[in-house]
Order: sequence, then structure tokens, then C-alpha cells
Amino acid sequence: MLTVSDYQPPRWLRNPHLQSILGSSPMRRRLGERAMAALRVTTSEHIVDGGDGVRLHGLHSRIEGKPARGLALLLHGWEGSAESSYMRLTAAQLLARDFEVFRLNFRDHGNTHHLNEGIFHSNRIDEVVHAACDIARRFDTRPLLLAGYSLGGNFALRLALRAPAAGLSLAHVAAVCPVLDPARTMTEMERGVGMYHGYFERKWRGSLLRKRELFPELHDYDDRTLKQGMRELTRWLVERHTEFGTLEAYFDGYNIAGERLAALQVPASILTSEDDPVIPVSDFRQWLLPVDAQLAIARWGGHCGFLLDARLEGYGERWVAERLSAAVGTSL
Repeated sequence: MLTVSDYQPPRWLRNPHLQSILGSSPMRRRLGERAMAALRVTTSEHIVDGGDGVRLHGLHSRIEGKPARGLALLLHGWEGSAESSYMRLTAAQLLARDFEVFRLNFRDHGNTHHLNEGIFHSNRIDEVVHAACDIARRFDTRPLLLAGYSLGGNFALRLALRAPAAGLSLAHVAAVCPVLDPARTMTEMERGVGMYHGYFERKWRGSLLRKRELFPELHDYDDRTLKQGMRELTRWLVERHTEFGTLEAYFDGYNIAGERLAALQVPASILTSEDDPVIPVSDFRQWLLPVDAQLAIARWGGHCGFLLDARLEGYGERWVAERLSAAVGTSL
């Protein structure tokens, strides 16, 4: 299998910001479209049960006529979607290895704002666990595997932590550049290169505007509210639309740093980079993980970049597919 020592991008591609930007570029999106098309994949849309009336949308893909080695559930990052480039490219890698794939959209992602009245926030883990159980019931292909990127990596690891209590059998979980300590990530974005902070602010404001358009009687916040910076807008969200009360309690709710994953029972593979511009590598080096969890830290890669060459092929997607495939072995 690929190891982090195998990841040696050309010198011009060793800048973390270039990696992070190109990793989610339209060129990579088209690369993912072509990869899926080349496999002649059959994809169907589904609305799955998130519990308590919550509805989440997702895409199930398979190659007709091929016996499946398992079902892989993929989770995207904040303000990404099931159609993000890394989601399509990871799906293509797994489909080529004879897996079925389900790409789940979080609430208010992938043009699904109309499905639920409440606003997305990062502590809505219960509905993702419930949706994963619904997906496992609908598609009886076993074993079930899980992978996520950035905030999706954080959700994937929290889902895996809760899986035994939920009666969900997971063979393996993989996470790429997962958010560990959200308070630290917020600070890194504030004091770092402004393009990351600005990018997420613009995307999130657009999402909140869409929510207001759909449910004006419930979400009557004004434009002045939406013009706040990310920290203050997050504080407004916490105080008005969650039960956490304070920003600090909200961040603590989905913090998985330190010893918080020590009880994880699902075998895990985690990939990050030393030069990630938004998630400090020091948090990973201080992480306490169980023996069945393996952490790989690459010298380069930026945030969920891990690009290999000028064609923008991705090491990260291959790494995920190899880890999930190895967890299943060769038996059908």
C-alpha cells in the first residue's frame, strides 16, 4: 500500500496553499466527472432518515453486474457536497475496486436546504449516525466502511465512536485532514492567509441566505447579521440556533483532540500533512489514539490537497481507497 514516504510531489507543487486551492478546483471536479463516467457507474438519488423528521440526501453508486466487496459511506467537508471533486474521485477509486459507494450530503449542503427547517451546524452528529443506520438497512451490501474529509473526517470519526452503541457495524474508518480542535482551527484561519477565512465566510453566508429565502418565517435574520465575521457569525448561530449557549461549549461539542477518541473501537486510518494551513499538525502529534488507529503525517499536501502532478491526480483519494480495500481483503 501507499505510505506517506511514497508521496513526493514535484517541487512546484509543494506549496501548501497551492495544494489546498487546486485540491478543490473546477479542474479536479471535471477530473472526478470523467473518472466516474469512464467506469459507467449507475448512480441513484436517495432521501435518507436522519431521525426526528430530519431528511438527508445522498447518492448511491455501483457498477452493474459486478459483485460488491462492500459499501463505502463518504462524508464531505464543510460547504462541500456529495459532488465535490474529492468525493467523486474517492468514489471512482472505490468503485474501481468493486465497492458500492454512498455519498451523503450533510444538512444544507449540496442544494438540500429545502429538506429541513433547522440550520446546519457541526454538532448535528445524531442525524448523521441515524442516516448511516438507515443507509446500512437499505443497502445490505456488507461490510460497511466509512471515510470523510476535513469536517467530514471529524464527523466520520465521531460516527465511528458512536457506531457500537447505535448498532452500526463498521469494518474501518478513514479520515483525511480531520478537524480535531475547532477552536484552534478557527484561530488558525483568523491569523493565517485570509483566503481560507474569506472563502468559508462567503460560502456560509450564501447558505444562510438560501435558508432565509426558503423559510422566511423561521429565519428572519437581517443582512447586518450576515455581514459579521466568521467568529461572530458562529457565536450568533450558537446562541440563536443551538442549545450550547456559548461558543466555547459549541466548539467543545465536536472537539476530538487529545484523549477524546481513546475509546474508539473501529479500526481507523488517518492522513494529514505537516503543512496543513488550517489544522495545526501539533494537535495530531499530541493525539491519543487506540492501537487500532493508525496516523500518517505527510510532509506536504496542504489541506486535503495531496496532489501528485500537473494532471491533479490525488494521492489522498488513492490512500483512502487502499486503506478501505485492505480492511476488507480479497474475499467477496
